[in-house]
Amino acid sequence: MTTANHRTADFPVDPLFLERWSPRAFDGSAISYDQLMSLLEAARWAPSSYNAQPWRFLYALRDTPAWETFLGLLLPFNASWAQRASVLFVIVSDRMMAGSDGSLRPSHSHSFDAGAAWAQLALQATRMGLQAHGMTGFDIARAQTELHVPERYRVEAAIAVGRPGDKSVLPEVLQGREAPNGRNPVDSFASEGGWRD
Repeated sequence: MTTANHRTADFPVDPLFLERWSPRAFDGSAISYDQLMSLLEAARWAPSSYNAQPWRFLYALRDTPAWETFLGLLLPFNASWAQRASVLFVIVSDRMMAGSDGSLRPSHSHSFDAGAAWAQLALQATRMGLQAHGMTGFDIARAQTELHVPERYRVEAAIAVGRPGDKSVLPEVLQGREAPNGRNPVDSFASEGGWRD
C-alpha cells in the first residue's frame, strides 16, 4: 500500500496522487512566469478526443491588473481564502471541434477533456511544491462576459494555485477543515460488466 500526506491507498499508486489535495490556506507569495508556464505545460499534454485540446486557461497572477477582476468573480466565501493564492485561473472548453474537412461539429467530450487538463495542472502543482484548488463557486455568467469568452465555449471552473500557507490565515470556520481528506473505495465506483448499485 502507498502512504503519503496522512493518507493510505488501498492499492499501489504513485505517492503524488496522495500528496495532491485542495487546501485553502496559501501563503500569499507570487510565482514566477516559468513556474506558471510549467503548470500550463503539464495541462498541454493532457489526453483529448481526436487530440482537439478543447481547453483554454485564462489566468491572472497576483499583483497584476487582472487580479482584481478574477478575484471579483469568486463568491465571497471563496474570495476570502483565494485572495492569498499566487494565480487564479478560469478554465473554459470549446463545445465544438473541427472535422477532417474543417467543418465544425459538436464535441461530446469537451468538458471531460478540460477536466483531464485541469488534473494534470493540479498534479504538476503538487510536484512543484504548490497546491491547486478547483471551484465552481464563482459567477459563471460574469466570467463569460468580463473575460470575453466566446459563446461557443463553456466556462467550466475556477482554480486557485499557490504555495501552501498556515491554516491560521483562514477564517476560523475553515481552519478545522484544512487537512487532506479521504476517498470512497474503488468498489464504490467501479463495477465489472455494467452498472451496479
